[in-house]
Amino acid sequence: MPKLEYRMLNESEGYPILYYYDSMDRTEIAIRLACDYFVKDGVTYEKTSGAIEAGCYVIYVKKAEEQDNSLPQLPNPSGKLRLELRQYVQNSSYFPEVAVFELKDNLDALLYLQSDFLYWLGQEWQKTSAEIDEDRKVYIFYATTVC
Repeated sequence: MPKLEYRMLNESEGYPILYYYDSMDRTEIAIRLACDYFVKDGVTYEKTSGAIEAGCYVIYVKKAEEQDNSLPQLPNPSGKLRLELRQYVQNSSYFPEVAVFELKDNLDALLYLQSDFLYWLGQEWQKTSAEIDEDRKVYIFYATTVC
């Protein structure tokens, strides 16, 4: 199985490795490459780029300026693969939860996160960004309504 590294985008420090996954399913790596943000150990990182090196996938990140203070601190209680639809509110640190979807597998998650639009209860939502919150074990689809 392939390896994955998250590295800090800091050339002067030699792009230090923040997190290393010795063996990860390729579909999960593809999901992570589709995400704009990564949350781990209470810190939100913004993806700047992705790369393929010999035997390893690399995601370069920097600390995100925007933090979502509306998210619960407890992990996903069901343990099932979940995706949250959250309303993106510009110049805010609060992004209300609109819906939670339980997904059957990683391929479903990848298809959601690579989509630009999501339709829920007759409303069209346009994606602004996608996130993997490893602390809570959930994917997040941030979006605004389309009028």
